[in-house]
Order: sequence, then C-alpha cells, then structure tokens
Amino acid sequence: MQNTDNYSKVIVGTMTWGSWGKQLGTKGMIDLMEHCLEVGLHTFDHADIYGDYTTEADFGKALAESTIDRSQIQLITKCGIQMTSRKGIQLKHYDYSKDHIIWSAEQSLKNLKTDYIDLFLLHRPSPLLNPSVVAEAIDKLLVTGKIKQFGVSNFSPSQVAMLDKFIPIRANQVEFSITHLDPLYDGTFDDCLSNGRMAMSWSPLGQVFREKSDRTERVNNTLRELADKYNVEASQFLLAWMLHHPATPRPVIGTTTKERLTGSAKAQHIDIELQDWFKLLESSHGQEVP
Repeated sequence: MQNTDNYSKVIVGTMTWGSWGKQLGTKGMIDLMEHCLEVGLHTFDHADIYGDYTTEADFGKALAESTIDRSQIQLITKCGIQMTSRKGIQLKHYDYSKDHIIWSAEQSLKNLKTDYIDLFLLHRPSPLLNPSVVAEAIDKLLVTGKIKQFGVSNFSPSQVAMLDKFIPIRANQVEFSITHLDPLYDGTFDDCLSNGRMAMSWSPLGQVFREKSDRTERVNNTLRELADKYNVEASQFLLAWMLHHPATPRPVIGTTTKERLTGSAKAQHIDIELQDWFKLLESSHGQEVP
C-alpha cells in the first residue's frame, strides 16, 4: 500500500478560493499558496465542480505562474457530480462511467496544469455506481501515472467495502466534527484504521460557530474552558480534538485568512489530555458517554 504520510495533517480546502467565495485572482492565489507552504500546509483539496467548474483552472494558472516546486505539494481532486452549470446538463446527477471518470481526471490535469494528481476521489456515491466499471477506469489512470492514489468521499463503510473488492481505496473524505459525530460510530473510522486508509474531514468546525442551539451552547462553553486551559484558539482546539483520534482524520479547512491558516497548522502540535477529549465529546452529546 502506498504511503499517505506525505499529505499534510491539516489539508487546505480550495472550495472558496474562486467564484464560490473570495474570488482570488492569480496573484492572490499565489500569495496564499506560498503562505500555506511557509506554515507547513502543503496539501490542497479540490473538486472539479468548485467555482462552477472554474476554480481548478484558476488555481492551476496561479501554480504555473508561481515558483512553487510541484513535487513539494500534493493535489487532491474529485469527480462524479454533474451540475447544471456545465453545458448540456439538465439536472444534477452522478456519472461514474469509465469514459467520464477518465475524461474528468484528464480535465483536472489540464486545469491544474500538472502531470499527475496525487489523490483522485469519487465525490459522492451514486446508486448506479458499478464497481467493476470504476475499477477499469481507475486502473487505467493509475497505470498511466495520471493519478498516484485513488479514494472516495462521503462513502459509507459498506460502499467502501464493496468498491474495495475491485480496486484498492486509499482514502475516504467524510463530514466529521464535534457537531457531526457519525464517523465515530458508523464504522467509517474503524474501516480506515483496519484497512490503512487515510481519513479526511470536511467541515471540521461543524456548526459550533455557525448556529445557536442547546448543543452548540454546551460545546462553546466547554470549548472556552479548554481553549483557556491549553492557551489556544477555540478553532485550534477543535482541530486538535479531531486529530487526537487514532484514525487521525485530517481536517480540510476552508479558510482563506492567513492568520487562521497559521493557527490551524499549529493545531497538530496540541497534545490533549484523555479526559479533556472526552469532556468535549460529552458536551456534544449532552450527557456522559455510555
């Protein structure tokens, strides 16, 4: 099995870099990429659909015009979701035909202006996914060196097990946070640990700072106490809490703020005491663990 240790413990998500968010220009993207590398964040997470199919190309243009050594970064991207912003698509659906998977990878290579993708993911499971067809496409991409590793995103343990019978799956990117705990209990992280898959988490801060509820109030109260104890920012503690799990689910952070990127990078060095880890978990559940 290929090594995944070269990926950042904290991964930089690019979903809001382009038209879906900050609308960074080429110089802005170069500046942000360089800052990420300065603080030790060298893995960048993409998807073909980001920015209505434009962000990969914007990032690729910036990468090509920068002085960044391609071998010093890792690029992750995803395929499969078909959105109506793409010409000829009448309604949102998924396409995991052999030709489309290969075409998608080749388009991402062209957009990102690179010869290979470090990790290529199926974005979401489709009820029509045919594992043997997917395997044919991925095997061809691996053999030709267009992708280095293959994984999935938002797949359940049973879906991963089914597809893994046909093609080795190296990673699973799922939603996980202190307010979305399903992967702790539904077998997702058990599967990652058992089979050596890299776990990644999107929306790692969850709803903690976004909504007001009894749950988020409990979490924030506990979080303030623990952040003060460890002398860190609340968001840093949330990332450190996540990384403390044996599966080391790597948070995919969405911020484009340099200060927050710097702080997020430091989260991997926060050593949380066992009872403090459970204290935050307890606050999310609203009761002591069973």
